[in-house]
Amino acid sequence: MGYFEKALLAAVLIGALSGLVGTLVVLRRRTFFAQALTHATFPGAVAAAMLGISIPLGAAVASALIVGIMTALGRVRRQGSQVASGIMLTAGFALGVLLQALNPSLPVHVESYLVGSILTVTDGDVILAGAVLAVAVLAAVFLGKEILFSTFDRTGYRAAGYREWTIEALTLVLIAATVVSVMPAVGAILAIALIAAPAAAARLLVHSAAHIAVLAPVIGAGSGVVGVLLSRALDVAAGPAIALTAAACFLLALGARALAAQRRGVHEPARAGLRLDS
Repeated sequence: MGYFEKALLAAVLIGALSGLVGTLVVLRRRTFFAQALTHATFPGAVAAAMLGISIPLGAAVASALIVGIMTALGRVRRQGSQVASGIMLTAGFALGVLLQALNPSLPVHVESYLVGSILTVTDGDVILAGAVLAVAVLAAVFLGKEILFSTFDRTGYRAAGYREWTIEALTLVLIAATVVSVMPAVGAILAIALIAAPAAAARLLVHSAAHIAVLAPVIGAGSGVVGVLLSRALDVAAGPAIALTAAACFLLALGARALAAQRRGVHEPARAGLRLDS
């Protein structure tokens, strides 16, 4: 398989993965958390380059540590998850920049992990994205009802005897694994666009949570493929092209919804209700 075909395959896998997990991010209002995680994993990538080990492995270790720290900070009295995410976003990214500045002779160009380089992804990167996608699909198939129940009615979920922490832990693990899988292709800075935009676009177009979970991966995969093709045609970096394509899909969905509302001659609220059924 040539490098371009491998890039297209990676685009499909990471796009579908980002769209599926992005559905959890958007519906459970974890966008800022995901953004903080994408930025704060950067020092893990730098540290891995310094130690000569796998950069995705370093990012994965950093993700686990960051999730634990943000969870602990979020439980501090008079603080919250948003405050913890904001602190880790800036502190983590600053630590990565500092480590890079203190080690100018690193064996790899770590800055490429800020914006990604999908044309140079390895077989291991593709396998990792495929494996995480498979886990996310299995979670959606076998735990989808519990995830939706916990997302839209946490009080009822607890009253029914379920343990909310299990779904929350699953959500955090999937988000962290997605960030690590996406980072080699679109980078730490741009990953949040591919994670959030497809799910946000799908939410504007359909009103069932199950339909969002189906449509968002399609939009994500399409954004990845179109971004790679545009990068080749225009001779620009693939990471930014993919991120901009995902953002354009959201804007198109926003315009389509506004046009549909105008044609019906009714005013739709900015945030429409969401059904749990399929």
